[in-house]
Amino acid sequence: MITGVDGQVGRALLEQFDGSAEVVGCNRSRLDLSDAEQIRAKVREVAPDIIINAGAYTAVDRAESEEDLAMAVNGMAPGVLAEEARRAGSLLIHFSTDYVFDGSKNGPWVEEDATNPLSVYGASKLSGEDEIRGVGGVSLIFRTSWVYAPKGKNFLHTMLRLGQERDSLNVVGDQVGAPTSAAELARATQKIVTGILEDKFGAESAWAGLYHMTCGGSVSWCGFARAIFERGSALLGGRKPQVKAIATSEYPTPAARPRNSVLSNEKLQRRFGIQLASWQSALDEVLAEIEKQQRA
Repeated sequence: MITGVDGQVGRALLEQFDGSAEVVGCNRSRLDLSDAEQIRAKVREVAPDIIINAGAYTAVDRAESEEDLAMAVNGMAPGVLAEEARRAGSLLIHFSTDYVFDGSKNGPWVEEDATNPLSVYGASKLSGEDEIRGVGGVSLIFRTSWVYAPKGKNFLHTMLRLGQERDSLNVVGDQVGAPTSAAELARATQKIVTGILEDKFGAESAWAGLYHMTCGGSVSWCGFARAIFERGSALLGGRKPQVKAIATSEYPTPAARPRNSVLSNEKLQRRFGIQLASWQSALDEVLAEIEKQQRA
């Protein structure tokens, strides 16, 4: 059972598992993640062996004024899913975020680092992690960052749109992270699920828990924008807008963002032998897919 299948990660998971498993996908119309009783009823109806929770409230800035809804979807819902998974003896896989950290660390964040979210969104996602851990049962929590895909509302599509409209843009240059494609997340998740089912990783106690899962490398938002224009010039008809780096203070938003969002993937690689592609390779793949869709 995969939640949030109309979202970027949910859609990628649905495509990735298609043909290799019996999948029930739930979008918002089939499952309201702000409704605990609806969640319980749906899980008991589907009776899945594995629940993958890709559904989330992701409007980071709007969450500042919709705290109750963000907390319900990102905090309460994962806890209810964990309760139902434990009751049924199912595995729960849940996606969290780099925004649980405050960005103050110099160097990549590891799973054991102290959390300190700067925003309602980050706090709501941390609440979801805590709810899952509080319930117990068998779960995997994957923290990721800067997610994008060929479809959906994301930074990549915003830049491609603005690149058609403007000759120059100002983009924040003092926030650093790892842009991560939904496809890479889906592929890694499937490999881990397959390995678990084939008993490659040993007892549940050896592999269950919290992991960071992002594409390799790091870049600022400004650097990411420049890479989009450089590598995606065909989508812009050869246009290459100039990108000027600005400070976060010059682009105020309702929600504060961490300065350093880079997550260490060492634990993921050590435990599962999995390493996601570099952010540059993943970007090339997504841009190629967008070109393919436009030609179709």
